[in-house]
Amino acid sequence: MKGLFKSKPKTPAELVRATRELLVYVDLHWNSHEPKRAEKMAELSKLIRGLKLILYGSSESEPVAEACAQLTSEFFKENTNTLRLLINCVPKLDLEAKKDATQVVANLQRQQVHSRLIASDYLEANKDLMDILITGYDHVDLALHYGHMLRECIRHQSIARYVLESEHMKEFFRYIQLDQFDISSDALATFKELLTRHKSTVAEYLSKNYDWFFADFNSKLLQSSSYFTRRQAVKLLGDILLDRSNSATMMKYVTSKDNLMILMNLLRDDSRGIKLEAFQVFKLFVANQNKPPEIIGILVTNKDKLLRLFQDFKPDKEDEQFDADKAQVVNEIKALEPKKAAPS
Repeated sequence: MKGLFKSKPKTPAELVRATRELLVYVDLHWNSHEPKRAEKMAELSKLIRGLKLILYGSSESEPVAEACAQLTSEFFKENTNTLRLLINCVPKLDLEAKKDATQVVANLQRQQVHSRLIASDYLEANKDLMDILITGYDHVDLALHYGHMLRECIRHQSIARYVLESEHMKEFFRYIQLDQFDISSDALATFKELLTRHKSTVAEYLSKNYDWFFADFNSKLLQSSSYFTRRQAVKLLGDILLDRSNSATMMKYVTSKDNLMILMNLLRDDSRGIKLEAFQVFKLFVANQNKPPEIIGILVTNKDKLLRLFQDFKPDKEDEQFDADKAQVVNEIKALEPKKAAPS
């Protein structure tokens, strides 16, 4: 008779509770020789897949808002630490379960309960979880999973500020230069998100950390031996400096002769893509109406070379804005004269 009756499907809250129980079990018994461990891990993988199905829906049905809210409420229920348990368990999961867990954590950052992002409240009280996620870049089998989770967590401004103000920011320059292309690309995507999403937080961060940050940015990224790193870095630099929120940082950057020399070298790069991205930053040096004498001196000394460079300098497709910017830069450079020394 038992086979005639199917077990009743778990509610979203029950699914979370069952997942939590197994996460606790794994946390406590991972290093023991528990005979049922493989069976428990298979059940845990199945439950995590169930959580993902509720949050994302399937090819046949859309996610149900009420079910998502119930799942989220139970997941972040006070004193349960389900998110911490799940993040800590990721290294022990098989690849498919890792992917499912990553998608669950990512989706939960966007789920609202009574118009509140309760994941943000939880992370605010558990910011050390970001330390775990960031150091995932040192582990090949975790980097892409933890990296994806991290980018979703820093959608919350207070969490992004925590990461920006941590010592981990210096580590990103190392992660971006890792030999594994997929990991370095992922680290760069996270780095870009940190430096472009929350405008006021980024502006404050760059103001406080200008010296060391741009010293590392210039030497480790803009002057990297990797084409991919140079191209992505100079594009990111343009995004940062051209953002109005960072106008004070931009003005400081374009008054440095060392910065100018780096950008002029990038204008001579073998890659057309890098040249075009470098131009977007170089034009800021030229457009500055309060150029220091040393900037004027470098531009005047290299006037003929720059004008020759710009003669055939254009993107593959017609771009009216680029043409207008180039014309303005060329005219500014043509008009430059060395500043005469003040009479003694």
